[in-house]
Amino acid sequence: MGDFWFHEKNTDGYEVKWKINKILHREKTPYQELAVVETREWGKALILDDALQVSERDEFIYHEMIAHVPMYSHPSPEDVLIIGGGDGGTLREVCKHKCLQSVDMVEIDARVVKTSKEYFPLIASAFDDSRLNLYLQDGIEFVKSPPRRYDLVIVDSSDPVGPAQQLFTREFYINIYNCLKDDGMMVVQSESPLFYQDVFSSVYRNIGSVFPMAQVYLACIPTYVSGPWSFTIGSKIHNPKQALGDRGAVNDLKYYNDQVHAAAFALPRFIKDMLLD
Repeated sequence: MGDFWFHEKNTDGYEVKWKINKILHREKTPYQELAVVETREWGKALILDDALQVSERDEFIYHEMIAHVPMYSHPSPEDVLIIGGGDGGTLREVCKHKCLQSVDMVEIDARVVKTSKEYFPLIASAFDDSRLNLYLQDGIEFVKSPPRRYDLVIVDSSDPVGPAQQLFTREFYINIYNCLKDDGMMVVQSESPLFYQDVFSSVYRNIGSVFPMAQVYLACIPTYVSGPWSFTIGSKIHNPKQALGDRGAVNDLKYYNDQVHAAAFALPRFIKDMLLD
């Protein structure tokens, strides 16, 4: 961080910066550097290891797309597991579905949860939902011996560095497959196809080698630099491209709808070519 600017470096030749009004909180947790800043354009933002994770102004795009696309692709997602997502945004969106009966959330860093509750109460608003079971432990170990089987697993991880690195491996996806029900599915954030091509392609290949069906969809999250951001779904049975309209709609959404659901799976040619390599 510089004086009143936050700099995020992506490659040796690509860096972005945001104007900061003030630094609200900063600490080194047992797992990572954590900061909360007030930006001029994007409201408060959560920073982990010098990478912007959440901003108040555009967080709804990421959280709605990682949650509602798979939730509406499954006919009855009653039992859900969220790995990561300590800010609470994905949890908030999942809890909007009346069909949900239980949601287990596994976050390795308790300080992310506590800080999010304090500085981002609207994002972290579902931590008091009665359906939630919060586990403050390593998600990699959790899926090796889960307490139940799930309809849906959402991997809401940070970039593949530090504590999140092992969340992008084939072994991890195999363990998720085994903790899903017979018609279960999983979704992961799979990075930018433009600047993290190797990670993006390997996630798709690894998921495709474990699940009968693997599909990629896209969204544009302005504070996630480099343009399109990708999500990859692994499904045992259900086609994630088909939004199921026979459940009650969630009415207070800002980004997701059934047209966006369908359009998100329309991939540009250069991305399709990456998936064919």
